Amino acid sequence: MRVHFLKQKRIKIIIISLLLLLIATFAVAFPLIMHLGKEQTTSDINQITPRSVGLVLGTAKYLRNGQLNPFYQYRIEGAIRLYKEGKVQHLLLSGDHSKAYYNEPKTMQQDLIAAGIPASAMTLDYAGLRTLDSIVRAQQVFKLDEFTIITQQFHCERAIFIANKYHLSTQCYAVDSPSGVNYMKVISREFLARLKSIIDLYITHKQPKFTGDAYPIKLEDQKPTD
Repeated sequence: MRVHFLKQKRIKIIIISLLLLLIATFAVAFPLIMHLGKEQTTSDINQITPRSVGLVLGTAKYLRNGQLNPFYQYRIEGAIRLYKEGKVQHLLLSGDHSKAYYNEPKTMQQDLIAAGIPASAMTLDYAGLRTLDSIVRAQQVFKLDEFTIITQQFHCERAIFIANKYHLSTQCYAVDSPSGVNYMKVISREFLARLKSIIDLYITHKQPKFTGDAYPIKLEDQKPTD
């Protein structure tokens, strides 16, 4: 009877210890990634150094209720502004196309063409299934050593964290974030995403699901001019 009690007590101690470790890891992961990516992130377009390529990180165009996803809308608007103000010459559209009826890069391309950006100024990455895949494939598949990332502030920080691990020269244009319930849902998931990034990069050394042949993005001018 006493042995059984001691076993239960040890199990409880282990569970509590693991929970405390998890909470501590969460508490460290979020501010750490935020701090490391801060200097390479800006919402001021005048602070963006002109680069040849801008990487637009994909997300769904529509929410489950059928409304336009503001996260998507602001990223597209940011990409349009960077291109039209000469901060990038070319856009790499990276997103999920794992299902035949779901194509984030193509959707982005259609909206950017409608805004006056030529298709020749875009490359589509259909295997950007998550942030790590998009960043690493930009280097391994599209042969980019430097580029400007386009997404929201919180996402910028994690993307920069991944890019720095691969010794890439990146900056991030932090576009607007929506407020309200949608934003809080995304931020709550960001805690898990940041913890997973640390595990992926430094423990499991996770690689993109798809790599494939190299498809270098080649531009005549290496850097755009203002």
